[in-house]
Amino acid sequence: MKMPIILASQSKARRELLRRLGIRFRVVVPRVKERGGRARAPEAAAKANALLKARDVAGRVRRGLVLACDTFVVQGGRVCGKPKDMKDARRMLKRLSRRPHVVYSGIAVVDAERRRAWAACAKTRIFMEPLTGREITAHFKKVSPLDKAGAFDIQGRGGLFIRRIEGCYFNVVGLPLAKMVRLFKKAGVSLLAVLCVLGLWGCATTEFNVATGEQDLMFYSTDREVAMGDSLAQQLEKEYTLVLDPEREERLQRVGERIAAASDRQEILYRFRVIEDKEDEDVVNAVSLPGGYVYVFKKLMDVADTDDELAAVLGHEVGHIVARHQIKRLQAIWGFNILGVLTTQTQDADVALGSQLAYASLMMEYAQEDELLADQLGARYAARAGYDPNGMIRFLEKLKERQRKEPARPLAYFRTHPPYGERVKATKEELGQEIEFSDYINAI
Repeated sequence: MKMPIILASQSKARRELLRRLGIRFRVVVPRVKERGGRARAPEAAAKANALLKARDVAGRVRRGLVLACDTFVVQGGRVCGKPKDMKDARRMLKRLSRRPHVVYSGIAVVDAERRRAWAACAKTRIFMEPLTGREITAHFKKVSPLDKAGAFDIQGRGGLFIRRIEGCYFNVVGLPLAKMVRLFKKAGVSLLAVLCVLGLWGCATTEFNVATGEQDLMFYSTDREVAMGDSLAQQLEKEYTLVLDPEREERLQRVGERIAAASDRQEILYRFRVIEDKEDEDVVNAVSLPGGYVYVFKKLMDVADTDDELAAVLGHEVGHIVARHQIKRLQAIWGFNILGVLTTQTQDADVALGSQLAYASLMMEYAQEDELLADQLGARYAARAGYDPNGMIRFLEKLKERQRKEPARPLAYFRTHPPYGERVKATKEELGQEIEFSDYINAI
């Protein structure tokens, strides 16, 4: 790229995103005081501040495209910046978790030589899980909130609290990449757009999805998916503790191998491991990663105390892998064009995807239709493997009872899945059982 790129920002997240895209740039810190009016006119203020920063740096260099951003959070007419202290961080994060809030990012590009400027604003609405004081305290023990707007970051452990987002994911990180590409194109730099097109169509294939019976556009071959899973598994095993319990391991491997053999996807090696959260040993959850990794929390194995129930849970997680829900979720969150650029820059799955971004994304919820399909596949694979598929319904009944008696936790099987009634109804439909009136009522 002949035109040098200058980033007018000290943000580590913005620098990292540009590096992952393979863009060469240098950093020049702006020396301006940001203007007010963010709460009153957030989009106008975001663009004005981004332009202010970009023009300041452009006035101090001879040539190049200067890129600047201004990102802030607004909730109920109140701007949420970086917390002043830990007390302010606790209050801020608790408030943000109670109601949706909006992240605004103004982005500006200035051609320093021609003195031409372009600006835009991206807006993303965030919905979080309501957090308890205990959950916030546990989070702050591992992550410092004082350098983060709103006291959390979506690309790190803060992503665990996000229920869904409406808008650009990268906007929340601090650099709306799609807007950036458009502004560069207006400035006459079309290389990024070309890379996006080549990345999108050059590495994509149409594959038949054995779980859904439909053709899916996929960017990652099985080999790349497995490499990605290897990288993400290393990260997950740093977050949680592997449980070395011969009795639990033998049970998990025995049931898991039968489920894997009964699944519709046999070209990968499935790996089943028991984990626990040392700070909350009562977590009831299971997690699947691309490429065949299935992690089951120790407490879940106690709740699913029959092999029929455990088989249904493992079938559910294997179902996610068979349907490649993890890959499709990453493609949807990150955007096809950006993922295409990333995959053309490197063969290293860890570098190409960014383990922090991928890990945070995969720990968020699946779409409800994906979860219901996984329930159906779980019952199907359990039956094929010789287990009683009604174990799925019995396990769901246990989860419903636990939900009624106990407060929700950050990682809980009944918290990150559709309502109990919908799951039972979907399972009964898969098993060809009669749907009772109560099933319809509970599914509403």
